[in-house]
Amino acid sequence: MSEFNGAVESAKAAFPKWRDTPIPTRTRVMLKYQELIRDNMDSLAESVTAEQGKTLSDAKGDVFRGLEVVEAACGIAPFLMGEVLENVASGIDCKSVRQPLGVVGGICPFNFPAMVPLWMIPMAVTSGNTMVLKPSERDPGAAMMLADLAQQAGLPK
Repeated sequence: MSEFNGAVESAKAAFPKWRDTPIPTRTRVMLKYQELIRDNMDSLAESVTAEQGKTLSDAKGDVFRGLEVVEAACGIAPFLMGEVLENVASGIDCKSVRQPLGVVGGICPFNFPAMVPLWMIPMAVTSGNTMVLKPSERDPGAAMMLADLAQQAGLPK
């Protein structure tokens, strides 16, 4: 439990600075993350195969499908914009602002140890949130590798 609490406190401490990081900078971090995942796709897939038992081709497919979400997150900027509707009623304007939530958590199942983290991490952090990820205790290797690559790409620790 102390390891979990430490991770949450670390994510809380990193949040204010990450939230204030400009969206183009966050996008560049995701572009670097994408590059690092591509460069390490074989070792990620090998980890999934060794720990989870999938065939290597299935494991590569899982990593690739997760990588597609990283690619989608690189284009998230237009979806983070708010909107202003002027004069929705006499003398009334309507404004919406999209802001990061804070620390978000993700719990990964054993059967998709690389794909599910890659469904969560990119959208959460590119949106300005920080994240605590709990990999399955059965096969944590790929998630740990992805966390290391995320830090190499520039995500806060």
